[in-house]
Amino acid sequence: MAVNSVRIAAAQMTSINDLASNFATCSRLVKEAASAGAKMICFPESFAFIGAQDGESLKIAQPLDGPMMQQYCSLARESSIWLSLGGFQEKGPDEQHLFNTHVVIDDNGKIKSTYKKIHLFDVDIAGERSYKESNITEAGNNIVSVDSPVGRLGLTVCYDLRFPELYQQLRFQHEAQVLLVPAAFTVATGQAHWEILLRARAIETQCYVIAAAQTGKHNDKRQSYGETLIIDPWGTVVGRLTDRLSTGITVADIDFSLLDSIRTRMPIARHRKPIEFWKSASL
Repeated sequence: MAVNSVRIAAAQMTSINDLASNFATCSRLVKEAASAGAKMICFPESFAFIGAQDGESLKIAQPLDGPMMQQYCSLARESSIWLSLGGFQEKGPDEQHLFNTHVVIDDNGKIKSTYKKIHLFDVDIAGERSYKESNITEAGNNIVSVDSPVGRLGLTVCYDLRFPELYQQLRFQHEAQVLLVPAAFTVATGQAHWEILLRARAIETQCYVIAAAQTGKHNDKRQSYGETLIIDPWGTVVGRLTDRLSTGITVADIDFSLLDSIRTRMPIARHRKPIEFWKSASL
């Protein structure tokens, strides 16, 4: 590990409709990450639960101070590691809705920040089922960043990846150094766009991108693409599981010297035009 660097881990798993089973998997991966010297481990969207039947996620949804999240807070504290929990089923504003919430927990087991997914996955995919996340999910409306031992984090979730303006805001307005993209990409969209979009977000923001992914078959109706990745600010993949469908972790070092060097040699923060320029520019 370089002098000016810190290790991060990204997890890959196949969550099912069993809270205890998923927690056991997360616990094992946390211990593996801590043993590898990681200061933080990032989990994919829906790490705690993926329902097999419509309505299951609503039934298990809990508030942030509920027993489910308290388990993960205890896990972070006992292992002295930060957790990025992407896509927790947080109890919503009414009985028909939940929030898809990205939760960051510090190594003392305290919730440091939360981000509610802004862009909801309402999509018809050729050859696959239709998805309508907004049926049971209330969208968030706040951009969230938070300081951590692995740098200043920009929080997002899955489908957010297709909306570069969010990542531009996180880099240039919120000064993010590391962008977190926990996801459960479909197989069709993953094959076509997953790595390309992630590398693009890294390159255009000059940030590290940590993309923890769900993988494999969750039930008879749903499967995920996988391919958990860690990408550096030059767009180079520096962490990847050898098996796209396996459960496990990949680790890499966040090298702040590299990040600063790239931003200094290509100062896009200084070169970019403010929003007022584009509003007044002639088309």
